Amino acid sequence: MTYEELIERLDPAVYRNLRQSIELGKWPDGRKMTAEQRAISLEAVIHYENKHNVPEEERVGYLDRGSKAGTACDPSVQHTTSQNRDVDPDQFVEVKS
Repeated sequence: MTYEELIERLDPAVYRNLRQSIELGKWPDGRKMTAEQRAISLEAVIHYENKHNVPEEERVGYLDRGSKAGTACDPSVQHTTSQNRDVDPDQFVEVKS
């Protein structure tokens, strides 16, 4: 069985368990997920969601930009380097976790 076939036949309950495990950082039995297990599970969940046409707003990692869409807070907005900017770069603070 190939990876594609595995994802295609993945039971929805297994998908939900994988997704919950990623969110909590531990398996349903309480054991902590390793970074490698989390990365592999995340890849499988993303592939499952794409394969099964899960709506974008229900996918893992979805961020609702809401009223911020199209503003300076939206990372998809490209800023120009001209002198007449509407955005003051000093108003933003980088937050590191």
